[in-house]
Amino acid sequence: MLGSRSARIGAIVLLGLVSVAVLAPVIAPHNPDSIDPSRILGAPNLAHPFGSDALGRDVLSRVMFAYRVSLSVAIGSVALAFLVGVPLGLLAGYYGGWVDTLIMRPVDMLLALPALLLAVALIAILGPGTLIALLAIAVIYIPILARVVRASTLVVAAQTYVEGARARGASSLWIIARHVMPNAIGPAIVQATVLMGFAMQIEAALSFLGLGAQPPTPSLGVMLADGRDVLTQAPWAEVFPGVAIAITVLAFNLVGDGLRRRLDPRGVAR
Repeated sequence: MLGSRSARIGAIVLLGLVSVAVLAPVIAPHNPDSIDPSRILGAPNLAHPFGSDALGRDVLSRVMFAYRVSLSVAIGSVALAFLVGVPLGLLAGYYGGWVDTLIMRPVDMLLALPALLLAVALIAILGPGTLIALLAIAVIYIPILARVVRASTLVVAAQTYVEGARARGASSLWIIARHVMPNAIGPAIVQATVLMGFAMQIEAALSFLGLGAQPPTPSLGVMLADGRDVLTQAPWAEVFPGVAIAITVLAFNLVGDGLRRRLDPRGVAR
């Protein structure tokens, strides 16, 4: 399925990170919320490979549990946006006319707003929290995926096999489900994979600002916010969460690039 070695490496890394997130309660060496006054800002050692934070909590254990929150928000928000954005793009691209106008003008209005500013505005209305952050990121990505699917649908709907299906009397919904969607959804899958990496960054930014996951829930953004105040005394409290984000985003991008090579209908990536 993945067309390059780098994409396969990215997929293996993502699989490993998801496994760490799922198995965190079993494999984490310490309780992520356990405070140890004797280990405040403790340097990395064999018992605490990533060191300890300002409250003596094990950074490695907190990173493992933080992946549960960050990956859930990243994957969940893009999945929700995919479920909403893809049908909107299919309908707009296939029917055109007033249906296209009715769907895409609100989409264009959302695209005109800066992503992080829109997320902050939604959270200011609904309140902070992990679930609200997931919904806010999904709202950001719905217009992006709708635009991508609409563009692909316009190309597919003009193909001769679609015209042939119409000539045989097939219904519009049958044509969309049987012919248009399977051939137009590839770019959306690629875009969704890349957006998961950006969603993780947005979630970390929101949590860093206190608008996402709330302490003491482990989140990579919350850990960055906590480590900022002790960066000079204990850089490990800031560096390891940041590296965790960077590795995950890179893995998502590698997988997205591999999918693009496979699903690119024009073979541009070859």
